[in-house]
Amino acid sequence: MKGRFSKAAPLVRDICTAIEEWAPRGLAFEGDRIGLSIGDPDWEASRVLVALTITPEVAQTAIRKKANLIVSHHPVIWDPLSALRTDVPHTRMCIELAAARVACFAAHTNLDVAPGGVNDTLATLLDLVNCKPLFPLPHSGMVKLVTFVPETHLSDVRKAVCDAGAGVVGEYTHCTFSAAGVGTFRPSEEASPYSGERHRLNEEPERRFEVLVPKGRIPSVVNALLQAHPYEEVAYDLVQLENKDTSVGLGVRGKLRKPMSMRALAQHVRAALGLSSVRCVGDLQKQVRTVAVLGGGGGSKVREIPADIDAFVTGDVGYHDALAAQEQGLAVIDAGHAGTENCIVPVLARFLKKRFRSLRVLTYAEREVFRLAAK
Repeated sequence: MKGRFSKAAPLVRDICTAIEEWAPRGLAFEGDRIGLSIGDPDWEASRVLVALTITPEVAQTAIRKKANLIVSHHPVIWDPLSALRTDVPHTRMCIELAAARVACFAAHTNLDVAPGGVNDTLATLLDLVNCKPLFPLPHSGMVKLVTFVPETHLSDVRKAVCDAGAGVVGEYTHCTFSAAGVGTFRPSEEASPYSGERHRLNEEPERRFEVLVPKGRIPSVVNALLQAHPYEEVAYDLVQLENKDTSVGLGVRGKLRKPMSMRALAQHVRAALGLSSVRCVGDLQKQVRTVAVLGGGGGSKVREIPADIDAFVTGDVGYHDALAAQEQGLAVIDAGHAGTENCIVPVLARFLKKRFRSLRVLTYAEREVFRLAAK
C-alpha cells in the first residue's frame, strides 16, 4: 500500500491493478464476476466513487458528481445481459453508466478473503483478538518459484518478490533459499545479453533462488521478478505444491477481550457497525468468548461452524439456518448482508487515497434495505 505522488490522473487500469495487488484475482471463488465490467481500462480516472453495491442511486450520484470510475464490492453485472433494452431497469442503468463514461470495477470474493479485506475489517471493528481464518479456501495453495540470478542482483530480486507477497511462512517473511552454480547460454545476433558475447557459449556464475508463492500472488510476484531481474530473458519455474496457504480463508474467528453475554454482544455489534437493529438466535444470557464473523450472506454456513465457536456474526440468516443454529447450540447475530460489508467502503477509500495522491475519492454509504415500519 505504498503512496504514489504523481500529480497526473491515473488510468482506470492503474486503479484496478492496485486493488488487485491487495486482493489478487486468484483469491476469488470460481464463477465470481470480479474486475472491470463497464468502461475502458485506458480511460483517465481523476475522480472515483466507492460503494458497496451499484444501485440506480449510486449510478446517478457517480454521473452527477462526474466520477470516472465506480469501485464496488458487488459486481454490477452478475447474470449476463441478454439484450441491451432500456425498458429493463438494470440494463438501462448499465447503458447510462457506459454512455456517461463511468467505468465500473468490482473486488468481491477476492476482497472478502484478502488480508485486511471485508472479514478482517469486520473482526477489527468488533475488537476480536487472536484472529485466524474461519474456513480454508478450497482453491488456495502454494507454488515454488525457482529462478537463476547473478550474484549482483540476488538481493534486489529477493526484495522485489518478497515485497510482492512471496516468502511468507507463518509469522516469518522473506523466507528464501539460494545456492551457487554456473549457468550457460549462447546469445544470437538479435540478443542483447546482460553479460557474455554473442555467438559463443558463455558461462555465468549464478544463484539458484527459490521461494514459496501463494497462488493468488503469482501474477504480482512474477511481474516483480521480471522487473527486478537484469536478464533479457528470465528463466523461471513455477512448481505446483501440496502446501495450502493458511494465511487466507473465508471468514475470521477470534476471541473477545473479555467474555460478555449474547445480549451485550448484540448491542456491541449493532453499535460497532452503525446499525439500527440486529437479529439474534439463541439465549441472550449465554456467555460468549469465541466469535466467528463472515460478512455478507453467511447464513448458509451455520451448519459448518466449528463446535468451539460460541457466537456467529453474519448476514442473510434464513429460517432453517436459525433452526439449525438452535439445534447446534450456536448463538447467531444476523447483522444483515450490507450491515456486515459496508465497513469495507471507507477502507477501500483510504487505500485509494493513499495509493493515488492526486485522486479525488468519494464514498457512498448504503442505507439499510429493510426498515422497521412505524407502529
